[in-house]
Amino acid sequence: MVGFLWIGSVLVMDITAVILAAGKSTRMKSALPKAIHPICGKPMTRYVVDACREAGVERIVVVVGYRADDVKAALGSDVSYAVQEEQLGTGHAAAQAMPLVESSQVVILPGDSPLVRPETIKKVISTHNETKAAATLLTAILEDPGSYGRIVRSSDGEVERIVEAKDASPEILEIKEVATSAYCFDTELLRESLAEIRSDNAQGEYYLTDTIGILRSKGYKISAFIAEDWCETVGINTRVELAEAVKILQRRILEQLMLDGVTIMSPETTFIDSGVSIGADTVVYPCTVIEGNTSIGVGCRIGPFTRIVDTAVGDGASVMASNIVGVRVVKGSAVGPFENASCGVCGEDG
Repeated sequence: MVGFLWIGSVLVMDITAVILAAGKSTRMKSALPKAIHPICGKPMTRYVVDACREAGVERIVVVVGYRADDVKAALGSDVSYAVQEEQLGTGHAAAQAMPLVESSQVVILPGDSPLVRPETIKKVISTHNETKAAATLLTAILEDPGSYGRIVRSSDGEVERIVEAKDASPEILEIKEVATSAYCFDTELLRESLAEIRSDNAQGEYYLTDTIGILRSKGYKISAFIAEDWCETVGINTRVELAEAVKILQRRILEQLMLDGVTIMSPETTFIDSGVSIGADTVVYPCTVIEGNTSIGVGCRIGPFTRIVDTAVGDGASVMASNIVGVRVVKGSAVGPFENASCGVCGEDG
């Protein structure tokens, strides 16, 4: 079972998260590292960091590589960093983080899966401990598994190994259960198996997936938790996939705001960043964009045809058909239509 330990005066789970975020944006055709592509106002990999924290995992190591300093600056100083100087595969990336892992268990997650929920991470950890496994996989059932590694099970349903698509036979490619690149491991067993992986495969890389076959061959139990929503497990590799992730995250953001008492007249034409706060009984009208570090008070009227960025809107204020950036909107005031402000104070006391 996962244990607990004291860090200062705080009791935390004896587990570390390792997030793999060393890659480039080759398929996205971008000079910006994939880990820090913005999604709804937040770097892609920051969603994974925050999901780990919400799942109760306090110690986090992010493996960086391409433009490492830029990635560190974007993700923040509240995590530790390991550097993968040369991208030699996911197994090699995980190995770079292991000197920083002192806990008895480790969760490994890809940095390009921003849709994973804290509840799913918790369930992977719970499954790992309940089954007393050496390793536990997060898997998904996909109708079109594409390039994902396939989960090969024995006749009794036990996980035997993961086969990367590029190395798979036609029979294995028919399997619809796939590996999602998310795992929970016994730390010491992971260290041992990482030392045994080889690069004699089609890509010439060190696959983290090979640790599963190594552990299984030694008689250790491998468990799996099948994701309840396969969308959580999707990795972002292209701009098309990025757009799909934005749609899903926007739906989550808007639904939470509505559950918190905000009326959104047209979710289909409204875009709100993840860090925006909006008070109850505010109404957001169609064709409205709210971005950055924006806070909107209670009982406001926002839109239609409005963009608000890095702005504080006081209680009871209205902003209509305007573009305002970096300003303060006075409580109870009316701004617009056709206001275009980039600093200072907008509106008069109403």
